[in-house]
Amino acid sequence: MKKEIRNKILKIRDQIPLDIRAQKDLHIRGTLISLPEFNVAKIVLFYASFRSEVATLSLIRESLAMGKKVVLPKVDRANHVLTLYEIKNMNELSPGYMGIPEPDLPDERCAVIEDIDLAIIPGAGFDLSGNRLGYGVGYYDGLLSQRTKNIQIIALAYDEQLVDSIPAEKHDVRVNLIVTDKRVIRIP
Repeated sequence: MKKEIRNKILKIRDQIPLDIRAQKDLHIRGTLISLPEFNVAKIVLFYASFRSEVATLSLIRESLAMGKKVVLPKVDRANHVLTLYEIKNMNELSPGYMGIPEPDLPDERCAVIEDIDLAIIPGAGFDLSGNRLGYGVGYYDGLLSQRTKNIQIIALAYDEQLVDSIPAEKHDVRVNLIVTDKRVIRIP
């Protein structure tokens, strides 16, 4: 069932025209950087967008310019985990897993989930209860399930990615906020 929902949502997201998606991205960016949760966060985990995801590269640049510490994941396929790295500039990213921009950095730049104040994560779809439908691999659920402190988790999505209900399993990590091009959804 998750696979069917995922495929349907991704097909809709992929069909949003590039110029409309660019307008939506600008609105989402403006909304995110105005959130108190974002403004107080000193260390932010971002995802590097690819394909038709909400664009994050300009948000990453802006966050670095604001003096925030920015952490990005790198896929470790052998161990089926995300390894986190603090980046200092965009030149430290190169195409990695599935062509996604990833940090290409030495181990001394590694970060851990406990370093993070705010996590901004991707997803295929979301419901109004904060349930997230990822891409079916479980990397973010695995990473976020390791946290021992309360980290705000924000999903960036186009309003078209919202559905009535996403089947959730015990290991699925919910988001606290969903920022779309039309609204901010705070999950109690």
